[in-house]
Order: sequence, then structure tokens, then C-alpha cells
Amino acid sequence: MPVKIRHLYISPGHNFFGRQGAPPGEHPVVEPQQIECVAGRGIRGDRFFDFKRDYKGQITFFARETYDSLCCELDVLDKPPSVFRRNVITEGANLKALVGCEFEIQGVRFLGTADCSPCHWMDHAFAPGAEHFLQGRGGLRAKILSDGVLRIDSP
Repeated sequence: MPVKIRHLYISPGHNFFGRQGAPPGEHPVVEPQQIECVAGRGIRGDRFFDFKRDYKGQITFFARETYDSLCCELDVLDKPPSVFRRNVITEGANLKALVGCEFEIQGVRFLGTADCSPCHWMDHAFAPGAEHFLQGRGGLRAKILSDGVLRIDSP
């Protein structure tokens, strides 16, 4: 089954990252129909654009299947996948298998660099138990290897 993009998210600032011991930030999460990926820099308009040289999390991916399982497991029906603050919500991809691999989606090339480890904020942002449930399935961090645009696929 080909990989489909179900949602795209960007945010101009950090709500959780680097805020250990402080309350979450209040930066909005925006859901555009497309995002511009810039090789080696990140997603134009996102909080991690030009964050650090050679940063391993220039873009993040999260599986729609994991989101659906988590909603069912914790009986949560009122939280959108944007609460996880991952950039690309995929369907049909084994994200864990992409760590250490180059891959391409919609003509844009990426290098999977690491799992997105869930943090204690997941219980706050989604529901108690989310951090534990997401151990080993919190998504994928990647570097952007080629410029291009990602778009939400039609259902």
C-alpha cells in the first residue's frame, strides 16, 4: 500500500520542547494543505526551520494507525492528531522501519534519523497513559534531503 499523507501541521513556536518544569506554550498549530520542505533546513514556517545545523528532526512523521489505536485504547474521541505536534500524519507507512533509511514521499527525499520518543507532555496534551502507550511508536524524526512540497492526499 502506498504511503498517504492525511494531515500536515506546522507551528511557529515551541509549546513543549525545552519547557521542562514550565507550563506549555500557547503557539498555534496550523494545518496547511501543503508544506514546503527545504533540504537541510526544515519546513518553511515551522518552529524547527533552521533550528540547528544538520538537525535530526527537521521534519517529523506520525502514523494515523497509531493515532487510531491510541484513541481506542484510552477511549479518547475529542483530540485531533495535531496534539502530538508531529508535522506529517501518514497512513500505510511502517515508520519504525525507516530509521536509518533514505525514503521518498511525493518526490521529496528524507533520511529517517530516529524514533520520536514520547515525553511526559503526551499525558497532558492527549490523555493520561499516552506517554506509556507511545513508547516505541511515537513517530519518526527525519532530515530533509531534497527540496519539495508535500500535500495532503485525497481520502
